[in-house]
Amino acid sequence: MTERLKAFVAEVEAAVSAERGEPAVLQRVVNAMRELVAHDDWLPETHAAPDATHYQQHLLYRDPQGRFSVVSFVWGPGQQTPVHDHTVWGVIGMLRGQEVSQAYALEQGVVRETGEAEVLEPGDVAVVSPSLGDIHRVRNGLEDRVSISIHAYGTDIGTRPRHVFDPQTHAVKTFISGYSASAPVRLAP
Repeated sequence: MTERLKAFVAEVEAAVSAERGEPAVLQRVVNAMRELVAHDDWLPETHAAPDATHYQQHLLYRDPQGRFSVVSFVWGPGQQTPVHDHTVWGVIGMLRGQEVSQAYALEQGVVRETGEAEVLEPGDVAVVSPSLGDIHRVRNGLEDRVSISIHAYGTDIGTRPRHVFDPQTHAVKTFISGYSASAPVRLAP
């Protein structure tokens, strides 16, 4: 069950260890993510559990050196994030259901929607990064069931100070997301 996740973690570790710059890292992680989310037979039930009121960010793996983390986002029907950033690269792979991401841009202290919303279906992969576009709002695209996406970030995202943007008041707040209660997946040697 964890062999697919173990292979993914090994590929991300190799990518960040090679230190060839963000474009090269992203290409390797995107390719590995495509392989990971092409199969829906590996995610432990503990890391696929929804909550009735809030989306869940379950830690799957945290690099001991803090260079990257892998999480499952579990979306109950109608759940969504606030408008937020990441401050590092991220690769998102859709495992189950559907996710809708609306990009935003911050211009002169005002955050505004940009472009059309991106709809991710199982097997689809998307990228965020300060160099490519890092601010968005994400929601479950399905009103009647749970959706799950897998995210890899270029840091321990649960401990990283990030920002929430209020499109109405233009307020910006710093936050640290943390993780839901589940422990990381144990990857046997």
